[in-house]
Amino acid sequence: MPFDPSPPSLRDRRPVAYWLFGVTAMLWVMIVLGGATRSWGSGLSIMEWAPVSGILPPLSHAEWERLFALYRQIPQYKLVNQGFGLAGFQHIFWLEWVHRLWGRLVGVAVALPLFLFWRRGLIDRRLGRRLVVLFCLGAVQGAVGWFMVASGFMADSVAVSAYRLVVHLALALVLFGAMLWTALSVETRVPAVLTGWRQMRYWLIAATGLLTLTIVAGGFVAGTKAGFTYNTFPLMDGQLVPDGYFSMTPWWRNLFENVAAVQFDHRALATATLVAFTTIGLVGLEAAPTARLRRCFIALSGAVLVQYALGMTTLLLVVPPALGTLHQGVAMILLACALVTLHGLRGARRPSL
Repeated sequence: MPFDPSPPSLRDRRPVAYWLFGVTAMLWVMIVLGGATRSWGSGLSIMEWAPVSGILPPLSHAEWERLFALYRQIPQYKLVNQGFGLAGFQHIFWLEWVHRLWGRLVGVAVALPLFLFWRRGLIDRRLGRRLVVLFCLGAVQGAVGWFMVASGFMADSVAVSAYRLVVHLALALVLFGAMLWTALSVETRVPAVLTGWRQMRYWLIAATGLLTLTIVAGGFVAGTKAGFTYNTFPLMDGQLVPDGYFSMTPWWRNLFENVAAVQFDHRALATATLVAFTTIGLVGLEAAPTARLRRCFIALSGAVLVQYALGMTTLLLVVPPALGTLHQGVAMILLACALVTLHGLRGARRPSL
């Protein structure tokens, strides 16, 4: 049975929809902050997972010294930031602290309005259950984030595990996509009937899956720091497929750990995503039956072009932190464009015989 987010008796769904769109925007900011902490090397600066007491930053010089002493024990300090002093530690600390604080604020922004709207009868049982599940997934995401960070404390490690980073990123994609879809479903309860658009909807589902795979592959690029090598485009060291693509054994490790293979795969997937969304956007724009769908296809085509150009620029400039962060943020905007367009095609039907 399809998800019906609001019963017929619900008179005004707009406050609930606005709230869910607001939470979706907060999740986007959270993902961008996560990319920024990685790009600027701040992710390992807080050595404690303190969900309650960690809300407050250090309020005394003694507390700063205590946290700095903890940081000096991990390999990243000894191998990368040796001797950068308390001021340097404070510089990387604040970004990670804001990232964690924002995660707590997202939790409050979900839980408190959920309780109030439910009590006022503006949320039915089915929507309420879905939002409770998403809230619990958000709590799990916090634990996964700490699980990821803890991998950077291991001996001879100066960064987090690429595998744990990708799990953290994938769960963020699920939360962002599910919250956006739920918000759209509350805003537009009854889909428009679109005869002859079912095939387009299937193609868009496949392209969105391809985009998701591309973003996940980008997580492995970030986790292995593959973007700091092969900084030419479209060739890699003068070749389309670089030497050493299958240099690791067993062969599957190349897909996740081999810098050459990881970067090539991300390039190939990104190019396929560009072709898929550009084609869908052009075909859809020409035949779109409503102004809203036309705007969706325009946004989809524009976003994928911007993202591809941004990815090339980031690579050619050897991953400046600001561009790397922007690249992650625009990826989520592209995903949002795809989901909004797909949601607009919910009522697609086969052509009448």
